[in-house]
Amino acid sequence: MNNILIHPSYFPSISHFIAISKADKVTFEMEDNFQKQTNRNRMQIYSPNGIQLLNIPVKHSNKPYQKIKDVRLETAFDWQKQHFKSLEAAYRASPFFEYFEDDIRPFFEKKYTFLMDLNLQSMELVSKCLRLEFDYDETTEYFHEIAEKKDFRNLINGKKDVTVIEPYTQVFGEKHGFINNLSILDLLFNEGRYAVEYLKKQEL
Repeated sequence: MNNILIHPSYFPSISHFIAISKADKVTFEMEDNFQKQTNRNRMQIYSPNGIQLLNIPVKHSNKPYQKIKDVRLETAFDWQKQHFKSLEAAYRASPFFEYFEDDIRPFFEKKYTFLMDLNLQSMELVSKCLRLEFDYDETTEYFHEIAEKKDFRNLINGKKDVTVIEPYTQVFGEKHGFINNLSILDLLFNEGRYAVEYLKKQEL
């Protein structure tokens, strides 16, 4: 059995879904502390100007450490609307944006309170679009090391994720070249129904 432990994240990197596509059982890490400047609350897309970071604003806590499952979203301004506009600018010309647009748009119109709920919903949405069904459970306590599962929690930190994937056609590839391991949405909008086959061919 190929059992993995991985973080839920905001439309996660392609490497996340490579790991999930090969797994028999997925366990989501729910008990760690929130860390800034990780993919817990941001994704990378391919904009007309190259890499663009889409960050989710979160409410700051007075505590030195805050569990990721307790992190609340900042609702003072409509970041969801801005994120969807950025996706439109980046992927309107891609082969499959219009095909998935009606599935994706409601996510950016629904209001969420907790970051974790939003992250789980984004991953469920992508799995439906990919037609990549997977069973998962959730951790109930935190362990630094695990023996019975493959630990892919490091993939949440983009700077430490050294995954190199096979190039595929990207909208602005002729302008900026191939950009490695962006959000899974980049692969979905560019490869559509071929994305799962692509994921299963990649190595971590």
